[in-house]
Amino acid sequence: MNAAKPTLTLGPVLYLWEGEKWRDFYFRIADEAPVDDVVIGETVCSKRLHFTDPCFPPVIERLEAAGKRIVFSTLALVTLERESQYVRSLVADSPYPVEANDLSALALLEGEPHWIGPLVNVYNATTARLLARRGATSICLPPELPASSIAEIVSATPGIAFELLAFGRMPLAISARCAHARAKGHIKDNCQFVCKEDPDGLPVKTLDRQSFLAVNGVQTVSFTCQALLAELKDLLACGVHRFRLSPQDCDMVAVARLYDDVLQGRLDPEEGISLLRQIYPAAPLSNGFHHGQEGAAWVARARNIGHGAST
Repeated sequence: MNAAKPTLTLGPVLYLWEGEKWRDFYFRIADEAPVDDVVIGETVCSKRLHFTDPCFPPVIERLEAAGKRIVFSTLALVTLERESQYVRSLVADSPYPVEANDLSALALLEGEPHWIGPLVNVYNATTARLLARRGATSICLPPELPASSIAEIVSATPGIAFELLAFGRMPLAISARCAHARAKGHIKDNCQFVCKEDPDGLPVKTLDRQSFLAVNGVQTVSFTCQALLAELKDLLACGVHRFRLSPQDCDMVAVARLYDDVLQGRLDPEEGISLLRQIYPAAPLSNGFHHGQEGAAWVARARNIGHGAST
């Protein structure tokens, strides 16, 4: 059992928010949210840096003043030379730890302490140990892993911090093409930044008009929102002590406080689930992957670690 203090990480904003909204979001996180680590930077589409680049200096200054540890995220898909240069410059020049979200960043980071984001497929302990030998100090495991696989990976990989996506729509895929632009009658090269019209993603419906996915620019995410609250106690017992909150278009300070209250024993998980549905009513909650079921499922009562289906 890992007796380390449980902590909360705020993942990067995956959606396109206007610069002022993005800046003010992080200002409030700095001032009010009980999170220890904050991952910032563009992960999904390099074109979005146009909106956020001017806001980085004041956001970094505010987060540092609040005592938050800052981590910079790399792009999840590099397709252009300017994007390759951006990642190389980020790795070379960042005074903060860098989180790799695709394999091309790993070669640049080898030998330097760095983080591994949830978009890198770490599905077994052999992979985790390899990444640790190359310099990874923290690994956020993919959200599709069941509890049994999580427990096995953590127990077989001592000396590294493991993190799980505890709140947020789950990242599922990323493409060189932009389905978001196409859905609104544009092409990727002339997208007109239509994804900013959907600050929480654009729902994708089946022929029966049921929402089952959401598109976010070139990224596909789940329509449901992963919510691991009743599972936190068992995850702590198996050695996971860091929990990631992925920003959605809701009161993320309230979300962070709720998770902190459950972790500290001030709030019952079942009551926390009820409150979470009020804070973020835009999407149904899910925890199916964790319990070895389809990802969109909701398992009302958490099972013990090790009872999920193995991969």
